[in-house]
Parts: sequence; structure tokens; C-alpha cells
Amino acid sequence: MSWYLALDTATPLGSVAVGDHRGARAEATVGDRRHAAATLPAIEQVLQLADLKLADLEGIVLADGPGSFTGLRIGFATAKGLLRQYTGLMLRVAPSLLSLAWRAAPFAGGPVAALYDALRGEVFAAVYLVSEGRIQTLLAPRLTTPEALVRAVPRVALAVGDGAAVHASLMRAWTGCAPVGPPAGVPRAGALLELLDVPDATTLVADPAAAEPTYGRLAEAQTRWEHAHGRALPHSPGETG
Repeated sequence: MSWYLALDTATPLGSVAVGDHRGARAEATVGDRRHAAATLPAIEQVLQLADLKLADLEGIVLADGPGSFTGLRIGFATAKGLLRQYTGLMLRVAPSLLSLAWRAAPFAGGPVAALYDALRGEVFAAVYLVSEGRIQTLLAPRLTTPEALVRAVPRVALAVGDGAAVHASLMRAWTGCAPVGPPAGVPRAGALLELLDVPDATTLVADPAAAEPTYGRLAEAQTRWEHAHGRALPHSPGETG
């Protein structure tokens, strides 16, 4: 059996699961913005509940963003630490917005828009169509405004996530139904496990030590530095040479 540990720390409410492509054998949530303190204990808990050890696993599947800068860094640091300790493990990643849409798709009957609240009137958003176990990306994950999102994809069947709840009136007009926000509309690590067997849903990371999240937006400190200096922060993803 190919057991995986799944981590999703892209939003304020994180989750950890262990299982295989059929789903979670055990799953736990990480309380609101408690990723740093609670992620490792949650991993220990789900492994104990599943009667598994890290040495029993084939790999880790990790939500790679976009989302919370701090949350994503904690998720990646945790995964890298485990991979250094257990060198036989592989690392796979998937967009957290995809896992959120995947869980909602059976109830939608059409394209699903997944939205995280990015504050400042913006959202991290993507639109997916799930059909016959395959995923079609209608709009790749991006930082945008809700209004621009609606213009980009004229019609979807359902909007999910805390970003959809924040902009509920617009989402209802767009989809024709109420958005699904928390507590139901939150990303779950168990969905990442289900995506393991879906074509092109997850990506194998060849060099986990060099892997970085897809933040979707620069950290506030980096934004201020670049504004003050008129150039990309050295060694940052936005540096061009």
C-alpha cells in the first residue's frame, strides 16, 4: 500500500492527513493560525490514529499555494525537515485551490471556482471542471479581484472558500446559488490524497530541498523593500538578473 502524509497549510485553518489515493485513513485540523505550534503534533496524531509510522510512508503530498505566506512557509519547512530525516520519501505538490475545488465538484454539476480571501479587496482564485475523474483547469490559480474573476469566466456552477463567503453577493449573482464558505468550504488535506491518482493533479518534486511555495503575492516586508529600492529583492522569486 502506498501511504502518503498530506499537509495543507495555505489558509488560516490547516489540516493534516495520512492515507492513500482513496482518501484519508486519519485526518486532523490545525486551529486558526496555529500552524507553527500545531502541525507537528497533528502529524504525530494522525500517524498514531492510522497505526502508521513515517518509515511506512511512500511520500508527502503538500499544498503549494497560493495562500498565506507564513502558513505555506511552515508547511514547506515541515515537509523538508521530514524529508531530510527520512530520505526515502518523495515529495508531490498540488495547488491548494485545486484540492478545495475537487471536494466541492461532486455537488456542483459544473465548473467550480475556489477562492481564498487575500485581503485588500483581492482573492486567490482558480476555476476547475472535474469530469469523469479528470480535471480541466479553466482558470489557473492567481491573485485577482472578484470582479476580474467574474469577467474572466462568465459562468460557474459553484463558488467555494472563505474568499467566496467574503464576496457572497457577487458570488451568488455569478453562480446562481449561495457560496460555500467555512466551515464546509475549507481546504482539507484528505483531498490532496485523493488527487494522487488523478492524472496531472499532483507534481513530483525532483529537488525537494530547493522547492518553494507559490505564494501568489510577495510578503509585505519584501514589497516594502522593493518599493524603496526600485528593484527585486536579491535571490527572491521576482529577481530577473
